[in-house]
Amino acid sequence: MSGWGRTKNKKNKYVVECDTHEQAVTIQKNAKKRSEMKYINIHYKKPSYNKSSYLVTSKKYSQLGNIWKRK
Repeated sequence: MSGWGRTKNKKNKYVVECDTHEQAVTIQKNAKKRSEMKYINIHYKKPSYNKSSYLVTSKKYSQLGNIWKRK
């Protein structure tokens, strides 16, 4: 999704705030099934990105649909 629209000349980051490590692993597993998702990492502190280089979308685990929560 990078390189066009709101992400023109930027990289797109999707950050999910989880309450548990198990939730993070579930999100990571499901993200790896998606061809557009690359560089999928689990961080233990909220990452920060330069706003001039990245468009960041942040969601809480509770806001996600079931497709992300499949075990």
